[in-house]
Amino acid sequence: MRLPVEREQMTLQTGIGRTLASNASESSGSSIVNHRTDVELSVVIPCLNEAQTLAGCVEKAQRAIRENGIAGEVVVADNGSSDDSREIAERMGARVVAVAARGYGNALMGGIGAAHGKFIIMGDADGSYDFEAIPVFLGKLREGFDLVQGCRLKSGGGTIRPGAMPLLHQRFGNPFFSLVAKRWFNSEIHDVYCGLRGFSKAHFERLEQRCTGMEFATEMIVKSCLFGARIAEVPITLHPDGRSRAPHLRTFRDGWRTLRLFLVCSPRQLFLVPGVILIALGLLAYFLAMPGLQIGAMHFDAHTLLFGSLAILCGYQAIFFGIFAKALAAREGILPEDPYVRRILASVSLEVGLIVATAALLLGLTLLLLAFNQWRLAHFGSLQYAHTMRLVVPGLTLTALGFQTILSAFLLSILDLGRRGPEWLSRSNPV
Repeated sequence: MRLPVEREQMTLQTGIGRTLASNASESSGSSIVNHRTDVELSVVIPCLNEAQTLAGCVEKAQRAIRENGIAGEVVVADNGSSDDSREIAERMGARVVAVAARGYGNALMGGIGAAHGKFIIMGDADGSYDFEAIPVFLGKLREGFDLVQGCRLKSGGGTIRPGAMPLLHQRFGNPFFSLVAKRWFNSEIHDVYCGLRGFSKAHFERLEQRCTGMEFATEMIVKSCLFGARIAEVPITLHPDGRSRAPHLRTFRDGWRTLRLFLVCSPRQLFLVPGVILIALGLLAYFLAMPGLQIGAMHFDAHTLLFGSLAILCGYQAIFFGIFAKALAAREGILPEDPYVRRILASVSLEVGLIVATAALLLGLTLLLLAFNQWRLAHFGSLQYAHTMRLVVPGLTLTALGFQTILSAFLLSILDLGRRGPEWLSRSNPV
């Protein structure tokens, strides 16, 4: 995942589907429904060398559509297969869309963008998902749910056939990331990695997804939760992979990329919480070291002050980074706008930030001058280390905090300028 990326790259990634829908050449195979306006459901299957199992997946999807009287189509998003996958899909009457940019997410964005249906159901082509469950997903979508997620795990009522999922994924990886999603994003989903899911195309377009790899699926869940989507979960049965080759999934690489996505999408957990903890520890160190307290055999002195200052400086910077990240992510459409950050930007002006920063800066410089005066009174000789450091360390800390606040206040004003528009600058700085 590349978050944030430059505007040109994001436009290219999010526009893959739209470009394919309007410009890409499609196969000559006929779809179940021939007229775009008649399509209610598009089943999108990403494909990369799936000749062994693709036919069975397409056939199940087509049968579910046909037997349940659904106005639907099957779209195979071919991601550069070198085997007979494309020919198989065309021969079975699926609509094939070629997606040149490699990656699971790219393939799905291309297929979804080219789909004609109001609703989308996506599922892998490895034979592990039962596309005959399509009517259940569609029923939930018709009820008004924005996202309908399949669940393979027992905790959500699902079933995993023997050999269908590695124990590491089943017992640890999937439950762990599902729990993180619940704690950080208020998700009620038990199986965040399940690739069989349905959603409205309008909802997908609102999400403006950016991930091009395997984390595309978890990005959809995270953003759906953050944007307040209506989400339902449907228990499904996971069958063993029908292919003889190894799957595209890489356990630790994709696990790390999922964790990275969660962190990037949660500035509070990545920046704000660690920042508050560090500042609290730093203030505790000051509380113990400034009066030189002794607890048992432990004597808190100047070195404790140094550690406390380090914690305060790092924590202070982390908090501002969290505010910057939230403001920038909302501005770029990556995350929804945070009401707390909006309140900060609305209530704290550049001038107020500069006043507070200048006060901290002056106080810090005053303490440093007092320390210098002590050195002068000692005729620039040796000083009482423990006493002098109680002026030098807080002085350096306040000076650094004041300087950081000045820079941060200007950066926040730039971000706020982009949110409010050019008229804000003319009101705040009249000529």
